[in-house]
Amino acid sequence: MTEYEREPADAAVNGTPLGAAAGTGTGAPASWRVFHATGMAPAGAPPAVPPAPPWREFAGEPLQTAPAADDRAVHRRLGAGGPLHSLRDDDVDTVNAALLLRRPLLVTGPPGVGKSTLAYLVALELGLGRVLQWSIVSRTALRDGLYEYDSIGRAQAIAAWRAGADPASADPSPAGEPASEQPPYLGDFITLGPLGTALLAYERPRVLLIDELDKSDIDLPNDLLHVLENGSYDVPELVRSALPAVNVFTDDPGRRAEILGGHVECREFPLVVITSNGEREFPAAFRRRCLPLEMRPPSRKQLVAIVASHLRRRPEGVEALVDEFERRVLKGGTQSVDQLLNAVHLTTAGGFQADTDGRKLIEMLLRDLAKGR
Repeated sequence: MTEYEREPADAAVNGTPLGAAAGTGTGAPASWRVFHATGMAPAGAPPAVPPAPPWREFAGEPLQTAPAADDRAVHRRLGAGGPLHSLRDDDVDTVNAALLLRRPLLVTGPPGVGKSTLAYLVALELGLGRVLQWSIVSRTALRDGLYEYDSIGRAQAIAAWRAGADPASADPSPAGEPASEQPPYLGDFITLGPLGTALLAYERPRVLLIDELDKSDIDLPNDLLHVLENGSYDVPELVRSALPAVNVFTDDPGRRAEILGGHVECREFPLVVITSNGEREFPAAFRRRCLPLEMRPPSRKQLVAIVASHLRRRPEGVEALVDEFERRVLKGGTQSVDQLLNAVHLTTAGGFQADTDGRKLIEMLLRDLAKGR
């Protein structure tokens, strides 16, 4: 019996078998552990996601079309495929608990250890479609993640429409065409952000990556509490309009979604992966709503596997660079795995000479990031 077969097939939540709830997937999971960190896409129908607990059930409308996968983004993050080697068995259990409980994951660890890659690994293995990524900077506000309203663009469009609709206007419609009888459509000027798109009503959870939240303004974690707890938000510009339904743009390229009455509510709460480099502490109220997951630096064997996965081969002499990278980490240096990937790729390029000048390049690529140079 393996690690992920410990639960009986008829495991239940509130007396209901895990695969019995409608709208959670196409097959019934034999266990609450549906994620195994294999790094492989499902061969057939994607595995079912266990139903949410009663206190995390939502009833958003209307139901949206399932998102397509972004194979290019997944390939850049995961390489040729395979497990995320820095994940331990208890880390995998934590991810499964977040899926079951519909709670955000707060992923911490040193830079370059694979924190953000975790979101892509889960989306690939469970067939949850394109990962919605919200990259945080010091100026980021909650509304940036929810939606954007182009008020200036709409005002200009309305002015142009009124000018064209006015028979006395000196600037008639182009080419003498009759002016439109309808003003510019409100939905054409509203675009949902990554968080706003993730909270639309989908049959299966979306995956949302909130990357480097510790770089945010001090208020953003507290501002997120209400939205993450209630799985919903309002778009005031739509609430004030007289339109019962408005079709807006989403964070998915080329996709739109209908919003009823200016209110957005999820059907299945998304898997929210929040990453932090540990540059600051978060409020207790925020941490209480998240499941913590601390990722450790990969071992030497895991580093070799990561290099082989991303380069799609095991270059000759990679062990020497891996040993040097590991020595720097053990000495207390701040190193990122992508530094190792860059160094290996450079040294295996045609004609590269690892002598005087080449050695300087390697030293530059593997420098201690904590020293600021």
